[in-house]
Amino acid sequence: MGYVTHRAKLCPDADNRRIASEKGAAKMTIQHGTADGLRDDSAWCALYTRHQHEKTVSDMLSAKGFEVFLPCYESLRRWKDRSKVLSLPLFPCYVFVRGAITRRLQVLTTPGVHMILCNGDKVATIPEVEIDAIRKTVEGPYLVEPYPFLKCGERVRVIRGTLEGVEGVLVRKKNLFRLVLSVDMLAQSVAVEIDAADVEPVEAETLPAEFVSGDTVEAVGFSGVLPFDGCLRTNIGVVSAHQ
Repeated sequence: MGYVTHRAKLCPDADNRRIASEKGAAKMTIQHGTADGLRDDSAWCALYTRHQHEKTVSDMLSAKGFEVFLPCYESLRRWKDRSKVLSLPLFPCYVFVRGAITRRLQVLTTPGVHMILCNGDKVATIPEVEIDAIRKTVEGPYLVEPYPFLKCGERVRVIRGTLEGVEGVLVRKKNLFRLVLSVDMLAQSVAVEIDAADVEPVEAETLPAEFVSGDTVEAVGFSGVLPFDGCLRTNIGVVSAHQ
């Protein structure tokens, strides 16, 4: 079924109990509202799907009237006799859907859906700002690709262009600058190429850290460049940026 991080708990038993309850109950009490202030029917959730069934799940849920978001990127694949550009999910085995909390039975009975991601026994919601940031990158003229989960380094904000206002972590690989955007609930990130002149530092306190030397990837700060090998040493332990 694939790897799922500790940040979001898969709860098949809880969901199965709810399905049975929904089938047999004449009345249901629904909590209208989530931790971020959104109504349940407007909150984004993440679905965990069968491998390579993301597009099928997305199409079927759209046909049921759900608002679905399946961010994809283009990847050139080469074989011995041919090459082809494929459209692949940015977050393999995940599909984002709005309104799954109040229509859970319709979501979970969709072929290809394993379960809805949960925090404890409650459906985990994805902040609207994270969805909007990912949507802007895939809808714009940018080179986007999956990236190891990264939440360390200098946070920056885009100040011009179609990504204006989007915040992320600026990194450098060789001579290219990339803005790394993360979905915390999935503990996964994507990267989009960007001009370093189009960003400014976010005025926020950063964690004290000592980066270990690396040769390929560098975390970029506006006071200088610090080498980065995927592990961040802090006073609370070691944080790995790799999945």
